[in-house]
This record gives sequence, C-alpha cells and structure tokens, in this order.
Amino acid sequence: MTDDEETYLLLLLSDSNLPTGSFVASSGLESYITHAFGSRDAYERTVSFMHDSLASYTRSALPFVSDAHQLVSHYRNNLTNHDRSNTLSILRSLDDLYETMTLNHVARRASKSQGVALLSLYSKGFSRKPTSTSTSVDADDDEVVARISDLVTQFKLCVRKEATHGHLPICWGILTAALGLSLERSQYLHIFLQARSLLSASVRLNEIGPYGAQQILLHSARPLIISQLDKCKELRTGVLDGDNPADETANGPANTWPLGELLAIRHDLLHSRIFNS
Repeated sequence: MTDDEETYLLLLLSDSNLPTGSFVASSGLESYITHAFGSRDAYERTVSFMHDSLASYTRSALPFVSDAHQLVSHYRNNLTNHDRSNTLSILRSLDDLYETMTLNHVARRASKSQGVALLSLYSKGFSRKPTSTSTSVDADDDEVVARISDLVTQFKLCVRKEATHGHLPICWGILTAALGLSLERSQYLHIFLQARSLLSASVRLNEIGPYGAQQILLHSARPLIISQLDKCKELRTGVLDGDNPADETANGPANTWPLGELLAIRHDLLHSRIFNS
C-alpha cells in the first residue's frame, strides 16, 4: 500500500461521523467529574484525566491491537500456516484475555458495543465486491478481498453467537489489518481516536468548549500520544508467541490506573448520567 493510500484510509477512519458508537462512551470521565476528583479548574481536570486514562488504556489495549493486527495481516497476505479456523481460534483467545483483563463491567460493555460496530463498518461500508475484470492482478486482489471478508464475517458471526466477545482493541486490529493499514498507523490512530473521544465527552459534559478541546488535542494530547506509543508499541500479549510468564509481566498488557477502574465501575450508580460508560 502506498503512502497516499494509507493517508486516504487514515482520513476515512478518523471521520467522526463513522457509526462506531464511541459517542455514547466517556471512558469513566463522567463518573470522575461527578465524584469531584481532580482540579477545580475544568480545563486542568480534563487534561489530568486524559493523561491518566490514556496512559492506562495504551498499556492495557495496545498489545491486543498489535497482536490482532499482526495475526490478520499475516492471514490476509498468506504469510502464515494458520487456516481460517486457527486464526479465528487465536482471535477468540485474544478476546477472552482482554475480557479477563478488563476489570469492570461498564468498560466491558462499552468495548463490546464499539467493537461490534467496527466489524459492521467493515462488512457494510469498507468491504468491496469482486471486480468483473479478468486480469491476473485483479483476480489476486479479489482473492485477498474474499479471503479477509470471510474471516471478518466469521468472527462477527462468533460474536453474534456469543462464542466470543468482540472487544474494541481486537476488532480495531482486525479492521485496520483487513484494510491493509500498517501496524504503526493503526496503533497511532487508535490512541489518537481514544484521546479525541475523551475530549468529545468532556465537551458534551460542558467541562470545556469545542475550541478548548481542539487546543488540548493539538498541544497536550499529541506529545502524550507519542510518549505512550514509544513506551507501548512493542508490547505484546504473549498469545501469539507463547512468551513465558516473566516476559508477559514485563512486556505485556497491564492496568496502570486503579482509581480510574474504581470510578468507572461506579458509573451505573450515578443518579443522573448521559453516557453509558
């Protein structure tokens, strides 16, 4: 894939109008504000929450994005010995591990709803029908499209049958790999969208205004995203490589903000709320 093609994909995937369901999630921000944590200044409170939340999310979710992307990319390009059933089995293992490591039901619920939305986005919006031309190049492209579309369809069917969960990081890795986006771009865009989602929630909670959100996204979020990616882009779950427990502890996913988990789990107990997480 050329740089221009990747750039075009990034523009498509960063469109806030995509039906991914992220607008219903605040990632614990609403509970954080309601419980009166952080600074009295709304701007500083939003930046502080974004820093802690994004650091924890990157460390816990990015290894799953990376492994799912690697697995599906190899399957897409026929670089692996895994057939469809084996690939689906490993994806389900990743999904089960993320379910186990997501410590509260509120975050699980939001992750599942957004993950399924991404699978639907691919099957209904981004997949294409085979071309009617008969050149060898087009035939090869059609074979790749059919191969990867079948994998996404089968994984989506597993979610509907409740044979797997369909969590957001795994589905994001599947989606971006299916589209041919590089791992580095996939990682960066995923964390950027998480930061943007937090700021969007802050605007709707009347903490900051739309101009303030753009200011934070440009000046505060960018160095934070780069810093967290530098720390976590090489981390993996251990599911693909069978790392020993010591490697998983040092180089695997982890939750780094227990307070955020405690506040997020209390979201359903709020007397009044506008988000579902």
